Amino acid sequence: MNLLYKSTRNAEKTVTASEAILKGLADDGGLFVPVTIPKLNVDMGTLKEMSYQETAYAVMKQFFTDFTEEELKSCITKAYDSKFDTEEIAPLVKADGMYYLELFHGATIAFKDMALSILPHLLTTSAKKNNVKNEIVILTATSGDTGKAALAGFADVKGTRIIVFYPKDGVSKVQELQMVTQKGDNTSVVAIHGNFDNAQSGVKAIFENKELAKEMDAAGYQFSSANSINIGRLVPQIVYYVYAYAKLLKNEEIAEREQINVVVPTGNFGNILAAYYAKQMGVPIAKLVCASNENKVLFDFFQTGVYDKNREFILTTSPSMDILISSNLERLIYLIAGQDAVKNQDLMRALKSQGVYEISKEMKENLDDFAAGYATEDQVKKTISEIYKSTGYVIDTHTAVAASVGKAYLEENKDERKTVIASTASPYKFARSVMTSIDEKYDTLEEFDLIAELEKISCVKIPKAIEEIRDAKIVHTRECDADKMEETVKEILNV
Repeated sequence: MNLLYKSTRNAEKTVTASEAILKGLADDGGLFVPVTIPKLNVDMGTLKEMSYQETAYAVMKQFFTDFTEEELKSCITKAYDSKFDTEEIAPLVKADGMYYLELFHGATIAFKDMALSILPHLLTTSAKKNNVKNEIVILTATSGDTGKAALAGFADVKGTRIIVFYPKDGVSKVQELQMVTQKGDNTSVVAIHGNFDNAQSGVKAIFENKELAKEMDAAGYQFSSANSINIGRLVPQIVYYVYAYAKLLKNEEIAEREQINVVVPTGNFGNILAAYYAKQMGVPIAKLVCASNENKVLFDFFQTGVYDKNREFILTTSPSMDILISSNLERLIYLIAGQDAVKNQDLMRALKSQGVYEISKEMKENLDDFAAGYATEDQVKKTISEIYKSTGYVIDTHTAVAASVGKAYLEENKDERKTVIASTASPYKFARSVMTSIDEKYDTLEEFDLIAELEKISCVKIPKAIEEIRDAKIVHTRECDADKMEETVKEILNV
C-alpha cells in the first residue's frame, strides 16, 4: 500500500512521503498528515524481542511507503548508532512508581535527537528520489533543543545548509553554548530579539512567501524545515512509544494488551501527537496526559475548547515549553474536525488574525483520549527535590513538569494504570535549575562547578555533549530583530 499525505488546509492534493519530507510545510501553510493512520502490522509479542532499530523500521515502513527497504534501513542504521550513549537508545527507568522513558541519550542530550538524528538522512534520500538539484536550506526556530539537535544532524551534510533562530535570553546557558559553538561550514545560528513564538512565526512567514521561494530557486536554493511541523520529524517520534510499550511487556511489568498512560511535557504538541498516532496504530494507551508549565495555553484549551494565545508569555525553568502557539495541535484539530480542511483553515485563520479560536462541542467530544494538567514553578522544584530525596533519581525541569502533572492526574482520577513519563532532557542541560531545586546552596556555583556537583549526586557520568562545550570556541554571534529574519536569511545565503 502506498500511503499518501495531504495538507491540513487542503484535502484535494496528495503527495508522497518523500515529497512531504522535502517540503516540510505545505504550499498553503498547512501541515502534512497521512491520508489514514496505518495500523501496526507486527504483534507486540514480536515487537518485544526487537531492538530499537528493528522497531523503528517496523513503524516507519508503514508511513514512508515510497522508500525502499534498503533506503529506510540505511537511514535508521546511520541515525541510531554510537551517537547514542546507551545501546537501548531509549531506556526505561522505574522510579517513584512511574516509568521514565529516557529520550536524552543522543548527541545533544534532549529528546529532539530521537528524530533529528534520522531527518537529515530521510531528507537527502528524499531529495535524490525526487531529483532535486537545488541546495536544501533548513530553516528552524528553536525554544532551545531542536536548534542544537538539528545543527548536529545537518552539520556538513552535503547538499544542505541550516539556519537556526533562537530567542536571545530565552534558552538555558548550556542550550545557548551548544548552539553558538556548533561547527560546520553549512551552519548558521541567529539570536533574535523576541521570544520563541516570534521566531516560529517568522520562519512560517518565510515558508509562505512565494516571491521569496522564486528568488531562492533562481539562486539554487529551496527551503525545508527541521521543526516538528515536518512529518519526517513526527513519524520517528512514534517509534519510542511503540518501543516503550513492547519493553514493558518484555520486562513483565504489564500483561498482554494491558493499557498504560503516557504523560508528555508539551510545548509545540509534536511529542504528544506522536503518542496519539502510536495509540491510533494500536498501542494500548489509555490516557495521553498533556503536561504544561505556567504557559498553560494547552491546559486551558483542553479544559474549555478555546485556544487563546493572547496572554502573558512567561519565561520558566522549562524553556523548551515556553510556547504560546503549539504548531502541531493543528494536526489534531484537523483530525477531530473529521478531516475537514475548510473547518481547520477557518480556525487557523482566526488564530492568526485574532489569536484565538473555539472548537465545536462535537470536536471537543473527540478529545476523550487526552487529559491535561499544568505545574507551577514551585511544583517543578518540589518534584525534582522529592524524587531525588526519595529515590536518588535526578530529573530535569521538563520531565518534572510531566512527573508533577502525572502524579496529580493519577491521584485525582484514582487511576492505577502503569504510567510512562516522556523524559525529554538530561538534567545536565538545566543543571542550575535542577541543582537549586535540590538545594539552594548550589546557586552560588559557576555553571561547570554545578555540573561537577550534579555528577557527584546523580552518579551519572557527565555527558560528552557537556564536555564538548566546556572550552569550545564561540563561532556564531549574529543577532537580529524578529521582523528582520527574512533579510538575515538572504544575507547569510548571499541572495
